[in-house]
Amino acid sequence: MPDLNTTPTLVLVPTYNEAENIGSIVGRLRSSVPDAHVLIVDDSSPDGTGALADAIANRDPGVHVLHRTQKTGLGAAYLEGFSWGLSRGYTQLVQLDADGSHLPEQLASLLAAADTADVVMGSRWVPGGAIENWPWHRRALSRGGSFYSRLLLGLPQRDATGGYRVYSARALERMDLSSVDSLGYCFQIEMLLHAVRANLRVVEVPITFVERVRGSSKMSPRIAVEAMARVTRWGLTGMGISRAGARAAAAAAQEPDSDRMSPQPRV
Repeated sequence: MPDLNTTPTLVLVPTYNEAENIGSIVGRLRSSVPDAHVLIVDDSSPDGTGALADAIANRDPGVHVLHRTQKTGLGAAYLEGFSWGLSRGYTQLVQLDADGSHLPEQLASLLAAADTADVVMGSRWVPGGAIENWPWHRRALSRGGSFYSRLLLGLPQRDATGGYRVYSARALERMDLSSVDSLGYCFQIEMLLHAVRANLRVVEVPITFVERVRGSSKMSPRIAVEAMARVTRWGLTGMGISRAGARAAAAAAQEPDSDRMSPQPRV
């Protein structure tokens, strides 16, 4: 059980074939937010990522490893990681990619915003947000996916597909994670939809998203098309947010509700 006076935060880092990146990303995390713990969730990577993660954890008591027996998708890895962290009393749980696209050096700004929010999203598409080294078609795919999700589901947030996020334990407990069934690219959209429907305060903080330097991306046009098909089904079956609900969610993001929120401890 962690000492919650010093380690309220758990950073979840899902991995599959990230042997080239895992050492660097964990080192940067431990340097940027030294009081936070790290949980590497490895899906039996054939390139030896899991063994490297174990070696890091053996040297550093602030690093933990969760080995999964098969690759069943990003969403499943995060859901298992959330369960692991909640059962051990962490009060803030962070999503962060292992490929270096989410800068650990920016995590402190997300955690600061989490003092008065239920969910904090690192956003590429708000003022101050940026993307480095992406070709035009990747930008178009990301912006288009977020716009389509906002349009179909009534979500007020601008970066619906972004994965750099901080959730309070309280938020995750209210979001009915047992009903989340998206495993891939659509997982981030479904999690945001659950957060807004649960009347949680969701805020966006600008980040710089950097394209990976080493290894290969798991993203493909086929995955994006499948995700948008699911969003379409949700929109057509009434799973989205009403206009009134979207306005309320946008207003909640601007004004903290002191009766509803209690500041979360921060590393």
